[in-house]
Amino acid sequence: MNLSILIPLLNEEESLTELYDWIVRVVQSNSYSYEILFIDDGSTDTSWEVIEKLAEKDSNVKGIRFQKNYGKSQALHAGFRAAKGDVVITMDADLQDSPDEIPELYKMIMEDGNDLVSGWKKKRYDSKIRKNIPSKLFNWAARKTSGLELHDFNCGLKAYDNAVVKNVNVYGEMHRYIPVLAKNAGFNKITEKVVTHQARKYGITKFGISRFINGFLDLITIWFVSKFGKRPMHFFGLLGTLMFMVGFFSAFYIGVMKLLRLFYFHTPTRLVTDNPWFYIALTTMIMGAFFFLAGFLGEIIVRTNPDVERYKISKTINK
Repeated sequence: MNLSILIPLLNEEESLTELYDWIVRVVQSNSYSYEILFIDDGSTDTSWEVIEKLAEKDSNVKGIRFQKNYGKSQALHAGFRAAKGDVVITMDADLQDSPDEIPELYKMIMEDGNDLVSGWKKKRYDSKIRKNIPSKLFNWAARKTSGLELHDFNCGLKAYDNAVVKNVNVYGEMHRYIPVLAKNAGFNKITEKVVTHQARKYGITKFGISRFINGFLDLITIWFVSKFGKRPMHFFGLLGTLMFMVGFFSAFYIGVMKLLRLFYFHTPTRLVTDNPWFYIALTTMIMGAFFFLAGFLGEIIVRTNPDVERYKISKTINK
């Protein structure tokens, strides 16, 4: 199969039929063998009924329905697991991503040998205050942290070699950082393509300003995981050891100075417990021990962490 087109969605009943018709027109005109996989992330409108009707008339349409809303990352994870195409293309269901980009994206994977092609919405039709400016700041931070020179990490329109989606573990809210996850998994042929961005035609956006706050927190998480995810002791153990040693030698110095003043200089001294630096040293030692323990626990978790089920699928179509 040439193409798997994955479409995660939440309450997009108005756009699904139009999006399906547009995709089919493009892929059939290019003679691709394909599947269109809709992942319904707990919609409360008639989105699932629309998907069922599309699947009745076209066996290439497949569906996964979550029992409730789990988030876009979980929807993509489920879609990646089910995808069978040589090239996997993801796009949003709101008609802001153009299916006309599919042939060029397919070519960039199959002919140009890229592992991942990320869309770049160079010209956007979103609110500048609520989306454009925060998005620019977010992408700047992501470039500096990850080392990937992409302009739009969060674009929903992306193309992947099938090997990438089978080896990248998307979890939490990490769908924004799939290129970074792919790079960490050893896929280095990552590039971008300027894509057409269209104004939303139906409904309202499902994402608020909080997604950018969460995005920056996730960026810190993925930086840490990429650096120390497989060796947490290298971070926590080193930090704990340094803090413990600083606290230990500080307490040792305080004790030695008290003994010298008492027995060598014969000068009156106050109690060690009256010295505020003693408590600072003691606190540093305790914190160092806790960090060291955190490193040990992290190593144990890394070695014993099972593949936990993160979402419940209530229905599927044509799987």
